[in-house]
Amino acid sequence: MRVALKIAYIGSSYRGSQVQPGVSTVEGKLLEALQSLEIIEDPSSARFVSAGRTDTGVHAMGQVVAFDTDKPKLAIPRVINSKLPGDIWAWSRAEVDSDFHPRRYARNRTYRYITPSMGADISKIRAACSILEGSHDFANFCFRDNGRSTIRRIEKIDVRLAGNLLRIDITANSFLWKMIRKIVTVLLLVGSGARDLEWLENMLDPASYEEGIKPAKPYGLILTDVNYGDSVQWFDDGYSMRRSRERIEDYLVYHQVLAEVMDQFLPKEKKAE
Repeated sequence: MRVALKIAYIGSSYRGSQVQPGVSTVEGKLLEALQSLEIIEDPSSARFVSAGRTDTGVHAMGQVVAFDTDKPKLAIPRVINSKLPGDIWAWSRAEVDSDFHPRRYARNRTYRYITPSMGADISKIRAACSILEGSHDFANFCFRDNGRSTIRRIEKIDVRLAGNLLRIDITANSFLWKMIRKIVTVLLLVGSGARDLEWLENMLDPASYEEGIKPAKPYGLILTDVNYGDSVQWFDDGYSMRRSRERIEDYLVYHQVLAEVMDQFLPKEKKAE
């Protein structure tokens, strides 16, 4: 039987999602769990595949993996989570067709980037989003892979202000390496007034204009969803979702306290006598 899982992880401690020799990765931990439970024998024979890879420090709420197993009753989130570290967890499961490939079958993907607004003009950012939506050549927005097409279709970009933070949601058929984080850099440049919309339109014409853009930091990026439409019927594991909430609340308290501790190290202005 072929099984698909939705996986969430806090990527701060991992060198990305994809297995790499000699370093800790999300897939490495997941494969260790699946093999220790004897759900799979090895990634190759199980045809283990993920919907995509995330870079070092990038997080996910809706990463999808699929594999073949002859022990489907064990291939459930609460069992698998018992062998995973606290910052990686499965939370939904589906039985899928034998030819299901989580990357090729995906209709689109959505990422969210969270960043300080730094006084950016939201109206300028939204105007820039309108230009980026649709099919374009994003060669100036990625680390180029020779021979691979750089044309992608962005279906929607939604920007919202939450306090002093921007939440940028981007949905596309697929993404190039570093594409989202470079788009974020570009949006902030336009929003700050450092660049204008004419420059952005030039950036979308790489045959005539070429410029390197530094990607935004990875820690603000989350893979929120991989969409398969109605072709996959997911069954959420309520127990695993409750346990994941407890984990997240623990992380939240830790980082709230840490932020206050770090604030103590900032130079304080002396009060006038």
